[in-house]
Amino acid sequence: MSPRSASVNEELRRRSKERLLQAAVEVVSERGYEATTLGDIADRAGTARGLVSYYFPGKRTLVQSAVHRLMHRTLEEALEREPRTEDGRERMARAIDAILGLARDRPVLMRQHMAGLLQADGFVPCPEQRRLAELLSDTVARHGSSDTGTDYPMLRALLMGAVFAALMPGAPMELPVLRAELFKRYRLDWEMGVPPGTEAPGGTREAGRTDLSRFFATGPAPDCPVPHRRPGPDGQSK
Repeated sequence: MSPRSASVNEELRRRSKERLLQAAVEVVSERGYEATTLGDIADRAGTARGLVSYYFPGKRTLVQSAVHRLMHRTLEEALEREPRTEDGRERMARAIDAILGLARDRPVLMRQHMAGLLQADGFVPCPEQRRLAELLSDTVARHGSSDTGTDYPMLRALLMGAVFAALMPGAPMELPVLRAELFKRYRLDWEMGVPPGTEAPGGTREAGRTDLSRFFATGPAPDCPVPHRRPGPDGQSK
């Protein structure tokens, strides 16, 4: 068999990394951050333990990258779902509901994420976070901001505060109450976005809670050559 091309090797590496990101979200959602090891994540991803260290310097970086991937793809899906809209107020409503929806649907994961941001190593910049920042900045701009450099960090802080308040052990606030405050601040109508008790057009809430494959491209490399198998004496491929 001829050696794989550089482009195929690059695609295989990318998909190995994608599997690790998805596995991190799944395992931490089930067990929590402290009870999850890098070996657990590698086992779930079906990859060698050494590959984790190859792609990520540590568990904190891997988990933050995985959560930021889930956040930015969830936000992207909400902003671009049908019916598509360029209305800035509707897009802001969708953004708020997308992030609050993660607190509702994946409380263990989001609680661990918020706790991780308060650790000594704190916030870890990564490409996934930058994409999330781009989407939120664009949302702020479309909503009418003339100073996204100030208004984007404020939106980010308000969303983080709402998630924290919703997930605070022993004293959680109700998500509809937090939503109402955010909608009031941004002058949004209650029926915009995805009001509590409803779901986004074209999908079910339950499916969104369990199926992560649409956020992580983990299939086989499309142009990866398949080894030629010649028929044996019994007619079976060898």
